[in-house]
Amino acid sequence: MSPDKIGNKIAAKFGNRLRTRVNGVLIQEEKILMINHQMGDQSDFWSVPGGGMKFGSNAKQNLKREFQEEIGLEIQIGKLLFVHEFLESPLHAIELFFEVERSVGEPHLGWDPEFTKNEQILRELKWMSLEELRSLPNASVHQIFWGINSFEDLGMWKGYFNFENKYLK
Repeated sequence: MSPDKIGNKIAAKFGNRLRTRVNGVLIQEEKILMINHQMGDQSDFWSVPGGGMKFGSNAKQNLKREFQEEIGLEIQIGKLLFVHEFLESPLHAIELFFEVERSVGEPHLGWDPEFTKNEQILRELKWMSLEELRSLPNASVHQIFWGINSFEDLGMWKGYFNFENKYLK
């Protein structure tokens, strides 16, 4: 599937409606587990594992499912760190970020069940140091990571953030 088609598919599948997403922050040995998504127009996007909630399952159940699908890990979920709102038409999401710990398994790149085998947008899984994360262009990394001084910053934030919603431009 070409990048232009991927961007159109993402907009068609997730656009013009509000989504609630769950995300897990997994830090080990001064590195954070990040996953790369192909977003279209030959652009990519790094963030922590996570995804959309399914009706009838609570946030923790959804986050455990997302970790199983995307990276093959069973996790223990800790505290809710913060809430982020993304609003960049046609996409709009409320994102819940949780602290997580690995329970069982070794991380490996999985799949996104919302896309067929030939349409997968998951590209790479990587443990990243703060320096590696900072070396990425802002346009290709989730805005929660812009300008952080340490991974501990993520655990100190409390409440709701929207950061001007400019990271997919």
